[in-house]
Amino acid sequence: MVLVAALACSSLLATPQAAAATQGKAEFSGVVYADTNENGRRDPDEPGVSGVKLSNGRDIVLTDADGSYRIPVRPGDTVFAVKPADRAFATGADGLPAFWQHYFPAGSPALEYGGIPADNRLSMDVALHAGEPLAGDLEVLLMADPQVKSLVDVDYYDRDILDSIRKDAPAQLGLSLGDIVDDDLSLYPAINARTAALGVPWLHAPGNHDMDLDAASDAESTLTFRRYFGPDTVAWEEQGTAIVLLDDVIHLPGDGYVGGLREDQFAFLESYLPTLADDTRLVVGAHIPFFNTATAPGAETFRVADRQRLFQLLQRFDNVLLLSGHTHVQQHFHHGAAEGWNGRHPLHEYNVGAACGAFWSGVKDEAGIPDATMADGTPNGYARLKIGRSGDYALSWHPARLPANHAEITNAMALHAPRVLRRGAYPAWGVYANVFMGMDDSKVEYRIDGGEWKPMRKVVQADPRLLAENVRDDEADMLRGFDRSPEAKPSRHLWRGALPTDLAAGEHNVEVRTTDRWIGEQAARTTYRLQDGSE
Repeated sequence: MVLVAALACSSLLATPQAAAATQGKAEFSGVVYADTNENGRRDPDEPGVSGVKLSNGRDIVLTDADGSYRIPVRPGDTVFAVKPADRAFATGADGLPAFWQHYFPAGSPALEYGGIPADNRLSMDVALHAGEPLAGDLEVLLMADPQVKSLVDVDYYDRDILDSIRKDAPAQLGLSLGDIVDDDLSLYPAINARTAALGVPWLHAPGNHDMDLDAASDAESTLTFRRYFGPDTVAWEEQGTAIVLLDDVIHLPGDGYVGGLREDQFAFLESYLPTLADDTRLVVGAHIPFFNTATAPGAETFRVADRQRLFQLLQRFDNVLLLSGHTHVQQHFHHGAAEGWNGRHPLHEYNVGAACGAFWSGVKDEAGIPDATMADGTPNGYARLKIGRSGDYALSWHPARLPANHAEITNAMALHAPRVLRRGAYPAWGVYANVFMGMDDSKVEYRIDGGEWKPMRKVVQADPRLLAENVRDDEADMLRGFDRSPEAKPSRHLWRGALPTDLAAGEHNVEVRTTDRWIGEQAARTTYRLQDGSE
């Protein structure tokens, strides 16, 4: 680690913002202690814990030898602790980790969903439990855009996404990358109760649909979010790994929003990042992608100046992974010099698919849950991030629920092929493989009837599997679900292979395989039939 331990304990790490923060501001204090019996209060024999980092959202202080700390605060701050790698936080009454407290002596401005009630306390004690040593990789659940608009959607989220997680391997942490709800902030307690019931420590970043839309400024736009989920800038440490979640939605009253970061967030990063060793695995998560998703010339969806400034701060780390949501498709982006990244390797950003898929749309299944396939053909679901002790990582996508006994759709891919072709016709029709975690360099192959494996060609077009669903919606006289499936848009992970028509009449087997860089070979299969035509 850098020489944080050599600094005066409980002293403010030196930054220009630190000096400004101390002028005429209140002081917040408390103690971080080892809650050895985990009863939620400090008993006489429970020692303080030294060297724990705390922040007001801009600055970092360390606890003294006795676990005490002091930090300057301004009205509107949220003071929070950074979880040490070898410890765990206690769990609050809301089921979330208990490591933060607001300082709002006059309360927040009047807002439709309430904002933050008045709280003039200037003290917070933080209970730490003994951390459980990792037997293997750090397992992190990744969720983007649950985006529930009603209690009906909260039920879908529980039975579709959370039930799938309950059946999966255990995890040590969960991250939600924004759009927890769809503008109705009164749903926060309901969705949080369902997520917290998993028993996994969970952190949240806000999205554009989590804003107080009646807020007069960007600074006030996440007040209701913060009331329920804590600071909108947060850091969390595990062995060799640091995770930072940021609010990257800039509220523009009367003019929507744009992706970017605030000055206080840059101040926090300037204070916090120097406390990390150069070889730390650094994971930075937010809602809006850091890459530009605009199609109009000259438009920017994330402010270029903010991205370049962020990348300069991240530059010294060789092991950085970016996470984002927002797009309701799934894709990977590798930043380079064109985006302001000049590291030794391209900077990988995983743009996580949506838990709600296409906003809980589509035909309901036998359980009454909408299909929710995304516009790029990816089934809705969640992701997992595994981080090894050496800092290496692996990502995987987990569709929420798959049809039983359907070999053409698996956890890794979905196939689409015509059911019947005329024998001897020009081979103008193909099998398509939507490889959900596919990248530009993914190798995807297919074979017919157990023959020779042949490469498939990556194409950028709409998934015909979803196009077929669009046609079924078009031809229906009534809505087939609460909302029809999304209009198919070009997928960044679609491959095509031509189907031969010079084979014998009858059914033919099609196998597709790809080697996922993280979980190995994945396969799916389908069939098509050749029929002799007649004039």
